[in-house]
Amino acid sequence: MMHRSGPLSDLTILDLSTIVSGGTATSMFADFGARVVKVEHPKRGDPLRSWGPFVDGASVWWKVMSRNKQSITLDLSRPRGQELLVRLAQRADVVVENFRPGTLERWGLAPDRLLQGAPGLIVLRISGFGQTGPYRHRPGFGTIAEAMSGLVAITGFPDSPPLVPPIPLADEVAGVMGAMAVLMALHHRHATGRGQVVDVSLYEPLLRMLIPHVTQYRALAIEARRTGSTFPDAAPRNLYAANDGTWIALSATSQRVFERLAAAIGQPQLIEDPRFCDNAARVAHRAELDAIIAGWIGGRTESEVLARLEASGAVAGPVYDVSRIVADPHVAARDNVISVPDGDAGDLAMVGVVPKFSETPGAVRTAGPPLGAHNSEVYGEWLGLTKDDLARLAAEGVV
Repeated sequence: MMHRSGPLSDLTILDLSTIVSGGTATSMFADFGARVVKVEHPKRGDPLRSWGPFVDGASVWWKVMSRNKQSITLDLSRPRGQELLVRLAQRADVVVENFRPGTLERWGLAPDRLLQGAPGLIVLRISGFGQTGPYRHRPGFGTIAEAMSGLVAITGFPDSPPLVPPIPLADEVAGVMGAMAVLMALHHRHATGRGQVVDVSLYEPLLRMLIPHVTQYRALAIEARRTGSTFPDAAPRNLYAANDGTWIALSATSQRVFERLAAAIGQPQLIEDPRFCDNAARVAHRAELDAIIAGWIGGRTESEVLARLEASGAVAGPVYDVSRIVADPHVAARDNVISVPDGDAGDLAMVGVVPKFSETPGAVRTAGPPLGAHNSEVYGEWLGLTKDDLARLAAEGVV
């Protein structure tokens, strides 16, 4: 049995989800010691296993997203598989699923049935549009959620088309929101003994983050627009090119930091200039201020710019690609990139555990496992099934 430690070492989760959103939530729990049992189709497994690139024939996505997890196989469309899932759920604290709404109900695995045998169970349901509303039956993918949340409409430059994030952002954010929601539900269970169903859509967590766009639109008829790398309500905040081909991110949106920036670039008179004397003025004259800052940064190398700004107390940093991330000494000191043993590829570099606890730190013990690697352990320990039982189930296509 895999040794688990961390603040969640007594938590057991059945992960029925596929691809990213539910996997993100359960991955965070697994990093902190929860026993996460990934339930996969006996023949296909999680579709994430087919996402490239591949290391020694195994998906990098799978190795990272399913680290610290156990894998069992179970065909939930078969009556025998459904019966086994109900029994497994009675041994779990949390069930996580991200099927299209109505799928569990069609299989006879609605939360009501699961809670009937395990009244303290928490069922996290992640879907494109939630379990209610006129769009609930639509298939949900992160790209559509990002578009319909309002995020894509404001991403890009004023004269460019809207841009979709280059990562599965909606899935990842929904996973984090789902994990937080499960912790809230666990707190409620601790007080009352009762479980509950948690309904998280892919688009709503992003919508929640786009504050205050709805309020300003309804109250003031202000519609958020694409502004490139600037921030519409505070300035300066942008990316600026140094003369060695690198880019520097700079934010001086508080008055004190702006004053430090003005001194650092040798233009303390900007503080008294009515165009830049306070944030409202700087927002109104953003283009002029950006031109001044860009001119100063554009005449210097990245190292010169950062040394000057850091010494002055201004806030700036380089725009990193992955090669610079893995070479950065601060990243190394914080264990942001770690080495994880893997049976297929030897040691794999992965992003480390976040956040950091002083008393109960998390850890990454294993990379994502082979399909069904823990059938014997989980079915034997939880349900008392023998090797012969599993062989019969396998012959029937159930596991």
